[in-house]
Amino acid sequence: MAESAQVPTLVYLVTGGCGFLGEHIVRMLLEREPRLRELRVFDLHLSSWLEELKTGTQNVIEACIRTGTQFLVYTSSMEVVGPNIKGHPFYRGNEDTPYEAVHRHPYPCSKALAEQLVLEANGRKVNGGLPLVTCALRPTGIYGEGHQVMRDFYNQGLRFGGRLFRAVPASVEHGRVYVGNVAWMHVLVARELEQRAALMGGQVYFCYDKSPYKSYEDFNMEFLGPCGLRLIGTHPLLPYWLLLLLATLNALLQWLLRPLVLYTPLLNPYTLAVANTTFTVSTNKAQRHFGYKPLFSWEESKARTIHWVQALEGSAW
Repeated sequence: MAESAQVPTLVYLVTGGCGFLGEHIVRMLLEREPRLRELRVFDLHLSSWLEELKTGTQNVIEACIRTGTQFLVYTSSMEVVGPNIKGHPFYRGNEDTPYEAVHRHPYPCSKALAEQLVLEANGRKVNGGLPLVTCALRPTGIYGEGHQVMRDFYNQGLRFGGRLFRAVPASVEHGRVYVGNVAWMHVLVARELEQRAALMGGQVYFCYDKSPYKSYEDFNMEFLGPCGLRLIGTHPLLPYWLLLLLATLNALLQWLLRPLVLYTPLLNPYTLAVANTTFTVSTNKAQRHFGYKPLFSWEESKARTIHWVQALEGSAW
């Protein structure tokens, strides 16, 4: 952060700035941060394996220490908490709700370790003697323009003649949040962290908005339905044990093909477990601590996402 004689100006570094959420954060900073003087974007496609992400996060922290950068906002994930491997539901929970966070998959394990490193770094002295102030944001399931999984479901539906087949019970609810509101929360946190360091330093915040609680498939149909797709079945067409078998075979095939080709199936044991476990949040911690309110309503978020799906053929995303 740099300061002029009259108006304080800010320099931002966005790591992962070319990804789904990172690109939206960059756009939000350009549109909504009047004190922005310089925006630096760093992106490197790394493996998601545990040690690499942990090492990368530690490198970012050490870079902050060496360069005298005082504020660090980490993009974590709800999956740091759950759903866990035992399938325990998390129903309308908040940042303080007790929950047994037990994971085996590399993604939640790596995110949990990285988040821990960031929060433990809060208060460390940076070059110049000032304390490092850190916090972590935990988005629930993000959707919106540029969402690769939504794109994959749309293309899958087109391949099956405009049909998708239900695989998850409608009773399983998920918390979802629009990518523009997640980006907006990042901008607000970065803006307020200096003035509210004592309150916000070392804290975690779920990212949330007014998106409705629905099953993963029913929620996706809010956007894919107006684009001509239909969800077939009121109950899962295949029993869970068969889906688990197919997911396990996918994981085995992914492991066998890894030296030759990048195979990333939508269905694997981890995504199946997540999709079949209720995980919803109900919190106002971000509003209480730094005045967050969603920038985009549910109606706006839905309309923007539908417009993106309808324009996929010629989309610049």
